[in-house]
Amino acid sequence: MSTAIQSISLSGKKKQVSNKEMTFLERLYLVAIIKGLLITIKHFFRKKATIHYPEQVRAFSPVYRGRHMLKRDEQGRENCTACGLCALSCPAEAITMKAAERKKGEEHLYREEKYAEIYEINMLRCIFCGLCEEACPKDAIYLTISKELVPAQYDREDFIFGKDKLVMPLEMAIKNTQLKNAN
Repeated sequence: MSTAIQSISLSGKKKQVSNKEMTFLERLYLVAIIKGLLITIKHFFRKKATIHYPEQVRAFSPVYRGRHMLKRDEQGRENCTACGLCALSCPAEAITMKAAERKKGEEHLYREEKYAEIYEINMLRCIFCGLCEEACPKDAIYLTISKELVPAQYDREDFIFGKDKLVMPLEMAIKNTQLKNAN
């Protein structure tokens, strides 16, 4: 019974291994060393893939996704309604939010009656996939095309971006509205 089990191959690619003795040249490994040196010499004369970063900048892909930003409308109000679809769609579970009701007199801050009181993205967990952007029904979050993903920090707490770092500056929202109206 043990021979029948040994002859079964699940992949169908069973290979018989031979246990032959190595020749004197094979034991010296000179042929293998020379082959390795030839590969090294061949790569030595090829064009380098390295770029000199500050002077040369690599072109970004057309589908590049940069830092997150929470949009504002033309009146400077936040678009986010704290529906939570971005947090649900995030495969890395990097987004956390807490919803709150808009109070009287806050109509100039939030578009809808419900808004995100706390909106945080853990940039150490984020994989910049863009699923949060696609899931948002209000077009409130998007990934910019900025060159800097996440600035370098020393503390883990500095990588948790709150609304202070995510909400679009008011000047930028006004400028975007002017550009839309100009077109």
